[in-house]
Amino acid sequence: MYNIRKIDDDLTFVGVNDRRLTLFENVHPLPEGVSYNSYLLKDEKTVLFDTVDWSCGRQFFENVEAALDGRDLDFVVVHHAEPDHAATLDEILMRYPNARVLCSAKAKTFLEQFGHHIADRVDTVKNGDTVSFGKHELTFIGAPMVHWPEVLVSFDTTTGTLFSADAFGSFKTLDGVLFEDEINGAEEIAWLNEARRYYTNIVGKYGKNVQMLLKKASGLDIKMICPLHGVIWRQDIDRFIEKYDLWSRYEPEHLGVVIACGSMYGNTEQAADILANALVQRGVKRVRFFDVSKTHPSYVIASIFRYSHLVVASPTYNLGIYPTVHNLIDDMKNLHIQNRTISIIENGSWAPKSGSLIAKELEGLDNITYLGDPITVKSSVNDETRESLIALAQAIADDIYAKKNK
Repeated sequence: MYNIRKIDDDLTFVGVNDRRLTLFENVHPLPEGVSYNSYLLKDEKTVLFDTVDWSCGRQFFENVEAALDGRDLDFVVVHHAEPDHAATLDEILMRYPNARVLCSAKAKTFLEQFGHHIADRVDTVKNGDTVSFGKHELTFIGAPMVHWPEVLVSFDTTTGTLFSADAFGSFKTLDGVLFEDEINGAEEIAWLNEARRYYTNIVGKYGKNVQMLLKKASGLDIKMICPLHGVIWRQDIDRFIEKYDLWSRYEPEHLGVVIACGSMYGNTEQAADILANALVQRGVKRVRFFDVSKTHPSYVIASIFRYSHLVVASPTYNLGIYPTVHNLIDDMKNLHIQNRTISIIENGSWAPKSGSLIAKELEGLDNITYLGDPITVKSSVNDETRESLIALAQAIADDIYAKKNK
């Protein structure tokens, strides 16, 4: 049975929830699932904005048929050719043989690479092109590398609706909610956290490209943002755009400390715990502690984007960096983490090397400031290392206060 919802007189949500998928892109945990958003416009012409993943195809096809209510489908706009948004395109084109596809030239290439049979049914569009469907006119805006090179977003100049592709998306299923103003209290925080985790891990590498898109969008009178995952934004748009601006400039949202700790037998963890305790006692209000062997790196990365300071704590393992810490550092490098203040704690019983190796790994990151020398723990914390940890906590607290006063 179909499950659709009207957005306005002409636009209907025909997307679906996926609660069975456990890993997004088979990498990132989805404890609360994800939505695949699709929208149907009914004007003089009918327009389907993107399709969905095959896992939810049956519900999607029923939704589209119900929303069309006996009308034929004239166009399918493909903003983004990734399979979670385009996998069911062939089936839609089979069901509606008169429909034509609007997409970028590169998207056409990608769709064909994925095996879609669309060669004679595509009209390619590019940045600045406009298409009228009746009273609704759509302007296409190039958004390359947000987060694939073929991406377009589009703007309905009639209603002020931005169809934003993977920009402004979020993890989590919709669970009856469609608009951000229908979320309240703790759920609002949960949605923002999952939007941050989505951005930082899926789009975060391409901050410069997001900045280019934000500059293009700044000249538009946006009244609603319809992304391909997560809630539709219609009332608190400026606040969310401000978050995107911070994230894409790699600027922290808050002054605070992330402690990313790997520990074999608990001794490195104890050192990091002493530091966390000392930070809070010195008035640092935001301290997040992660055991990187137990916490998926996507959550740690999201917090690193959120806060200004990072402490990396790692044992030396096979004369190298502890593997789960090394994995996190690889993610930091791949996602171009910038503009952070970093401190290091290393541990080793006979040849502590992880600290210098971590510093070397992070050399390529832009605008990284190191606070204090790496603290070396030899097997376990002693009085001397404890005092060094407390001194580091004071230095971090002082730095946070200085930045706050600025």
